Formats: sequence, C-alpha cells, structure tokens
Amino acid sequence: AEQRGPGAAYHMFVLMEDLLDKLKLLNYEEETLQRHNMRPLSRCLSPAPPGGRGGHYFALPTNPGEQFFMFCTLAAWMITKAGHPFEQPQEYDDPNAVISNVLSELRSFGRPVDFPPSKLKAGYGEQVCYVLDCLAEEALKSTGFSWKRPVYPTEELEEEEITEDDAELTLSKLEEDVAEEESDNEENFMDLNVLKAQTYRSGMNDVAKQEEILQSSTDAAEWNLEVERVLPQLKVTVRTDNKDWRVHVDQMHQHKDGIESSLTETRGYLDKLHNEISKTLEKISSREKYINNQLEHLVQEYRSAQALLSEAKDKYQEGSGGVTEKIKVLSEITEVLERVKQETEEKGSSMTDGAPLVKIKQALTKLKQETIQMDIQIGVMEHTLLQAKLKEKSNMTRDMHAATIPEAIIGAY
Repeated sequence: AEQRGPGAAYHMFVLMEDLLDKLKLLNYEEETLQRHNMRPLSRCLSPAPPGGRGGHYFALPTNPGEQFFMFCTLAAWMITKAGHPFEQPQEYDDPNAVISNVLSELRSFGRPVDFPPSKLKAGYGEQVCYVLDCLAEEALKSTGFSWKRPVYPTEELEEEEITEDDAELTLSKLEEDVAEEESDNEENFMDLNVLKAQTYRSGMNDVAKQEEILQSSTDAAEWNLEVERVLPQLKVTVRTDNKDWRVHVDQMHQHKDGIESSLTETRGYLDKLHNEISKTLEKISSREKYINNQLEHLVQEYRSAQALLSEAKDKYQEGSGGVTEKIKVLSEITEVLERVKQETEEKGSSMTDGAPLVKIKQALTKLKQETIQMDIQIGVMEHTLLQAKLKEKSNMTRDMHAATIPEAIIGAY
C-alpha cells in the first residue's frame, strides 16, 4: 500500500461501493438473500441499521465466519449467473477447496489473480472485494446489461401566486400604505390622484345615467369574460419592505413562542436526564467508597511495594553508575591489551620468519665476493706499482751510469 500511494488503503471501500451498485443491478436481494435467509447490505457505515449490514461489510472485519460464508454464497451465485455451473457451498465445507474453486472460475474468466488464496479465508479485505467485483462484472456481462447515460428530470418553474388578501387592496388602505411607504419602483403602483379622479368621474356619470339605465341588455357570459380580462389590471401589488420594523417584531414574537414551546419540552427531558445522571453519580461514589474500603489493605500493600520498588530503582541507578565507569576502564584496558597483542604477534612473526636470515646470508656472501674481488684488485694494483717503481729505479740507475762515461769516448763521437 505504501508503494502504490497514500490512497491505496481506501481502495477497498471504493470497490465495496461499486460492488453494492452491481449487486443491486443483479437483484441479489430477491434471488440470493431471501433464499438463504440473509440480511441485505446497506450503504451506511457501521453500526448497521436494524435488519441490515454495514455498507463496508467486506472491507472491515466484523465476524470472519459469517463474512466468509456470505462471500462464498455471493461468489457461487454470481458464477452461476455468469453462465458457469457452480455448486452452492455449505457452511461446513472445506474453505480451502471452496476458495480454490472460486479462484479457478475467476481465472477462467480471464481475470488475473496475483495474491495467495489465504487472503480470502478471512472473509474481508481488498482481495475479497476485488473477487466479488470481478464476478459481478462477469454476471452483468452475461445478462447483457449495459450502462446508459443518466436522464435528469426537468425542473418546472413554479409561478408565483399572489393571494387576493395581500394583492387586492381597497382604496382607503391603499392611501394609508402609499402615504407611509416610499418605494423606488413606481411602475407597480397606481397614481392615487388619477384613481380618485376616475372614481369621481365614474360616480358623476353613474348619477347622470341612473335614469337612462332601466334594463340591462348585456349577456352574462360576455360580462364574466370582460371581468376576467380586466381583473389583472384592477389588482394593485404592493411590495413588502423587509426593513419594516413591524415584520421584525412579528418574527421576534414567533421565534420567542417557538423557543418557549421547545424550552418547556426540552427542560423536562433535561431535568429527567439530570436526575438520572445525579443518581448514577451517587451510585458510582457509593460503589467507589465500598471498593476502597474493601481494598484498603491491598492499597497499603501496593504502596509499600511501590516504595520498595523506588528504593530498588535508586540502588540500581547507583550500581549502574559504577558499572558504567568500570565498563569504560575495561574498554581502555582491552584496547591496551589488543595493542600489546598486535605488537607481540608482529614480533613473533618476525622472529619465526627465516626471510631476514636468508637475506643476511646472501648479503654476507655478496660481501665476501666483493672482498675477494677487492683483494685481487689491490694485489694487481700493488704489482703494477712495484713494476713502476722498479722500472723507475732502473731508469735512474741507467741515467746515473750514463753521466760517468769518459770524455774520450765522447770526443770520438
């Protein structure tokens, strides 16, 4: 659920809402619930109304055994509704066998099943809602059901009805209302002076024609039609002003009467509730005193045990402080010991290792060879020097003998 997003935990509730709509379309109450004497599902949250179950029946755990049997019953009915014969499971059947049969039928419809069968054994959860929703869709496909666009009812506008008592006013009342009220819209009102003039002229004409009118020659039906035609023009409509203080006073009196009537009824319930609460509090206080008297020795023992516990905690804290210090010293000693062990191992490995000795022997052999070569070179150099000295000495002797040669011999040359 964390990988799919924060709303994945509520996906089962959405599936349950869709499942309820599809079960209603399949008429499951009459075909299944009444046959097995089961209560229908409702859309309200838990607790469910009388005679029904909560709208999240398969989403939340309430009664696993009852939920599992309800799941098996609905699944078997919808599989049969979809055109695959399926035996109705009984209450004492093996749940694993029933679940495997339901999942095999679900796979035969081409629906993927990527969860273990043990998830369905609890009778609630997202997997249960998923299986029932898929089976409901297959059942709707088998019955040939198709969703259609919603048809919204047309709302008819109600014509405003004007009562004759408020709309038709006498001339005297019209004069009083027009004198008190100032209105901005003058199109809906009649001019009083014109009305008075018309009334006066009609009165004079009536007086003048009283002698002429001896017998009426007008048809009654035509007279009624004329009256109906002229009647809307004879009506005078006066708009009520919402700012009138008389309206507010009447409303205040009405609200006051309503509050007083509600208060008298509510006060009785409140007094009764107050009496019940006071009696309950008295019972609770008396029970509390009785329990305290009966358990007083246990309370004393509990207090003494709590005091001993506090003392033991103090001693434990003191001891834990010394232990921590000793643990620190032990850690330091351990570090020194590890260092010494490491040095000892290095020295022991160097002592037991023969590589340095071999290197020393090789160095000695090389030194001996170099010493022999140096001795040979020294001997050669000494021999060369001796030859040079002897040669020089012979040359000097020869020169000396040459210097003492007789002059006669020299002259002969």
